[in-house]
Formats: sequence, structure tokens, C-alpha cells
Amino acid sequence: MVTPPDIEARILRLYHAEKWLIGTIAQQLHVHYSVVGRVLAQAGLPRPGPPPRKSRIDPYLAFIRQTLETFPALTASRLYVMVRERGYRGSPDHFRHLIACHRPRPKAEAYLRLRSLPGEQGQVDWGHFGHLEIGRARRPLMAFVMVLSHSRQIFLRFFPDARMENFLRGHVAAFSAWHGNPRVLLYDNLKSVVLERQGDAIRFHPTLLSFAGHYRYEPRPVAIARGNEKGRVARAIRYVRDAFFAARNFTDLDDLNAQADAWCNGPAADRRCPDEPERTVRQVFADEAPRLLALPDNPAPLLERVSVSVGKTPYVRFDLNDYTVPHTHVRRILTVLADPHEVRIADGADILARHPRSYDKGAQIEEPAHIQGLLDDKRAARQHSANDRLAQAAPASQTLLMRAAERGANLGAITAALARLLERYGAAALQDAILEALVRDVPHPNAVRLALERQREQLGGEPPVAIVMPAHVRDRDASVRPHALETYDQLKDQHDATRSDN
Repeated sequence: MVTPPDIEARILRLYHAEKWLIGTIAQQLHVHYSVVGRVLAQAGLPRPGPPPRKSRIDPYLAFIRQTLETFPALTASRLYVMVRERGYRGSPDHFRHLIACHRPRPKAEAYLRLRSLPGEQGQVDWGHFGHLEIGRARRPLMAFVMVLSHSRQIFLRFFPDARMENFLRGHVAAFSAWHGNPRVLLYDNLKSVVLERQGDAIRFHPTLLSFAGHYRYEPRPVAIARGNEKGRVARAIRYVRDAFFAARNFTDLDDLNAQADAWCNGPAADRRCPDEPERTVRQVFADEAPRLLALPDNPAPLLERVSVSVGKTPYVRFDLNDYTVPHTHVRRILTVLADPHEVRIADGADILARHPRSYDKGAQIEEPAHIQGLLDDKRAARQHSANDRLAQAAPASQTLLMRAAERGANLGAITAALARLLERYGAAALQDAILEALVRDVPHPNAVRLALERQREQLGGEPPVAIVMPAHVRDRDASVRPHALETYDQLKDQHDATRSDN
């Protein structure tokens, strides 16, 4: 804290001319006594008060300073052991406090203010923004941020992880939004960029090198522990945290990214450009955009390609979830081709299955035709398939089946009944109803059905209608085409004519 000049002048006058004590000056001027001592020391006056007492550490100060100059990062505990071996008898806590005063301070480093040409350079980095709860999965919420060094135009896109595919998708989205890309991109030493580094010798990730060659830009990692070299993207991430993400509500990742696009094209583009305060970022970017490199005619392919092994069951595991394949392809090595919305499973050049991508954990994404094909081959698999679906949708069903088995109930009938209730009422309602039946100690589908009806009546819902109606009900409700009544009149006329003839 800086002491006002008038206070400094009054301190010096009262101490030197009036011979006041430090405590008296501090009390009368309403300042701390340490402020008075600092002002007097800065004025070159002798240290007020009695001379300092000799300390036990004084004979060892020369050794301590010499050691710290050679090893600046040496810990105080190790230095205490070395000094104690040479005869020091002070306590370790007091020694640690004294060493903090004598440890050499690093020299303050000055930096040049760098300016880049339009379209010359961009900076890229990830930012961590907490986690997303998707079903049973807890995934990191990662923000891909790219900023143009000249205009400070920001591109922001959120992903559920920081994998290489999402890293490159962020690049492509930024290039598409700007209709071009800079000639140089600065990176931190990420694993997606640098696999190994020894000084200036860098081994780049081959996927990134191929991507950079496709878009004709130079990837350039900054020096190790030199974050100042990419200060523009670091400040941009801090700006995103404070001006965009703080106290923001969103329903899902797509909603968050839609809001991020609107923010980048709105408030973020309307802020003042740091290098040209009289103009906005939008205005400077309008001059920079024509100087960006033109995009290639064909965008780079960004599919995730993973080899997977199919076990005894017709499922492949990809990104924490299971996806079905035809049962004829068990015990094989297949290939998963995934984008953010779809998962394709291929055997060579043949696409065996297409599924919507799930970001849940432990979910089973099934194609009904795959399961039906297995059921047609193995009739015994019907009960196991229904039980598996129940376990995924309502885990409490397994406890109900165990208690029913202890009482000698027919597990096949109970499984079929619960499966029908699952189709009619849904997974969440069935789970709550099964828990209620277990609390009442009645492990039977009728108890579950009563609980479901009770829940429906409390919510004021409509009675569920079975999707497949029994045959006799379906036949009873069949439409009947009425006959023309004129035929009955003709029959009556014929009958009357016959009677008159007789």
C-alpha cells in the first residue's frame, strides 16, 4: 500500500523535529507503526528503537546465502539439517521463518508487446468448465477456444471430452465459421499436439500433422513453461469464464453451443479491440478475414475409428456403452466409426449396424432386428433378453425376482409380466413401483401393477392402452360394412307376389 506524500512529510517532521516516538506518531496519525518504520527507513534514517539483538543464525548466514545461490529451490527442511550439522541449535519453525527472509528472489522478467499481422496467427487451447451429468455418466465439460491474434476474434465450442477427434472438430468448426484459417496456430504442449519434446526437438502427433497439412497451416508449440507466449487465448478463456459461462443455464450440450455461437457473434465481437481501442473486434476482423487462408474444397474426415472385439453376446463396447450387432458376427474383430451423433459398426467395407450415439454410461443401445434374429435362433434366449432389459431399465427388478424365487414363484411368468408393465408405463415409473412393492414385502407383479395404477391416479394420467390387443378383442372391434336396405324391399315384394298367386 502506498503512503500518501503528505503523511510521509508529517511522519518525517514529527520524528526528526519534534522527536516523537514511533508509537506516538502512529497513534496520532492513525496509521500502523510499521508504516512509520517503513517511511523512516526509506528516508535513510537509522533504524528507530534499540539495536537488534544478535541471532543464533548470524554465524551461519554466509553459508546459507552461498548455498541458496547455488541451489535456489533447496527446501528449508533440508537446509536446516545441513546447518544443524554445523552447530546450529535453533528450532526448525523459527529457522524456516528466517530462511524466507534470506532466500533469493527471482528477477522480474520483462516482456515485449507482440503484434501479429492480419491472418498470420491464431492461438488454441482447452478450458475445463466442470462436469456434465448425462444419465449415469459424469463427463468433463471442455471448452475448445481459438482466438485470432490480430483481431481477437473468438471461437468457442464445448465438448464432453478433450479427445483428438473433438480437438480437430473444434478446428474445423472455427475455420468454417471464419471461412478461412490463419497461417500459424500456437499450441500448448498438449498430448494431442506434441508426443515428445527435448528442447527444440519436437515429435508432433501424426494425426495433427496430417490435419495441418490438409489445411496448409503451421502448428507451432510454445516453449515449455512459457505460457506468456499464448497469452491471448489464456485471456480469452478467462473472458469466457467471466462474461459468458458464469451463472448461465442450459439444457444440454447443443443448447450450450448454440448460446456460445450467439455470444461469439454478438457481445464478444462488439467489444473493443485491445490493439485498436477506437474499433471493435468485429470491425478489425472484417479487415482480417480476407487475409485468412482459403479452405480446401473437401473438409478433413473426422470420424473416430476404433477396433472392437465382439464376445459371446452380440454387443460391442464403445465409449462406456454397448451397441448391438447381428448375432452372426460374434467372436469377431469389427470396426467402430463414430461421429458426435451416430455410431456405425463395420466389418471391412460392410456397414453392419447404425445406432444413435449415447453419452450415458452402461447403456445398451439395441436394434430390435438384431435381438429378434437371436431370439428366432434360440427360443431360450427370450427370457434372458427380457430379464436383461428389466435389469437395465429397473434395477430393483432383480431384487424382486430374487425374493420371488425364495418363495417358489414362477420367474418366467413374473419376468414376462414385468416386461409388459415396462412397455406400458416406462422405466422410471416401474422402478418406483417395484421399490414400493418390495417395501410392502409383496414380490409379485400384481403388487407392482397396483402401485403403478396408484401413481397414475395421483398424477391424473390416462389409463395405459396395450399396444398389441388380443385377437378376440381385435375381431370384435372390426368394422362392418352395412348392406343396402333396398334388397329387403325386393324380397318383400317377391314374397307378397307369391302369396297372391296362391
